[in-house]
Amino acid sequence: MDSVEHVRSYLAQFGASDRVIEFTVSSATVELAAKALNCEPGRIAKTLSFMAGDRPIFLVAAGDRRIDNGKYKHTFGTKARMMTAEELEELTGLHFGGVCPFDLPSLAEVWLDESLRTYDVVYPAAGNEASAVRLTPEELEVWSHARGWCDVTKVPTPSV
Repeated sequence: MDSVEHVRSYLAQFGASDRVIEFTVSSATVELAAKALNCEPGRIAKTLSFMAGDRPIFLVAAGDRRIDNGKYKHTFGTKARMMTAEELEELTGLHFGGVCPFDLPSLAEVWLDESLRTYDVVYPAAGNEASAVRLTPEELEVWSHARGWCDVTKVPTPSV
């Protein structure tokens, strides 16, 4: 079973397998996903993959946000260190651009950033670089088995 079918199968327990959207174009970045969905970048629920010592942390945040290193360190007790592609694939079987917050290994911690609460509907990836799933932040919290909500992002300053 490929990754998207795995996510679809996982979401079936919530009656939501039909919410998986597959694209004929890449949705591997926030910009590409927003274009494919014809929505604002903030609605893209990007899943960021970190290692806190030996703890894998998957942080889901609004697509238009960036990590605030000070807030991250205060919340998780360590400096933010992104997983390498090898660590991510070994732990989840997924690749950057398609990381979804569903059905991750039991040792993985899923956290949701407060920035997602701005939106009534968000779109995390659904297992590969050309997919998404439509859901509410509340559904995301339950279906991802999130440990909770945190505030570790900042609105990026516009470049001139």
